[in-house]
Amino acid sequence: MKGLLLLAPSALALGTARPPEPPPALPYLPLDAREVTYSVIPAPAPTPAPVPAGPASTPPAPPSPPGGALRILVSLPQQKAFVFRDGALLETAPVSTGRRGHPTPVGTFRILQKQVHHRSNLYSNAPMPYMQRLTTYGIALHAGPLPGYPASHGCIRLPWAFAKKLYAMTDAATLVTITREPVKLGGGGEETN
Repeated sequence: MKGLLLLAPSALALGTARPPEPPPALPYLPLDAREVTYSVIPAPAPTPAPVPAGPASTPPAPPSPPGGALRILVSLPQQKAFVFRDGALLETAPVSTGRRGHPTPVGTFRILQKQVHHRSNLYSNAPMPYMQRLTTYGIALHAGPLPGYPASHGCIRLPWAFAKKLYAMTDAATLVTITREPVKLGGGGEETN
């Protein structure tokens, strides 16, 4: 066998090759819940239906402008909710907010989610009828017991009939403001329970 050149087997074929080096490990950074921020993206406004042409047709009522949107104000010291539209008071109702160790957060929130038959995934599957979620960490408006003082785990409990009525009135444009201040109505007199 003239002209045949034999090559030595490669080191890889003999099993002596070293495996490739693994990539360097990324440093472990624990996630601190206090550093996590959430943002709420408001739902787009609904597009009005086209108005048919012709003198006999009556155009549909335009959707409420942002200024005409429903506004809910919850006063923690008064344990009361106030519902406004265009600055006019529509409804009031007693509430029960967060007890000691489980405060109801203050600030202005939008309704992120609504569900008629909801159960808590944090507190023993407790029923939360007519739930309207305000935060990504579980604070919501919902029907529940009202003992006359703060008694919830941070949610805003509402009377059953009021929770059902409010649920039908709200949408993603509804603003809910929770305050540590008493609400004053009309002629400057403080609203009382």
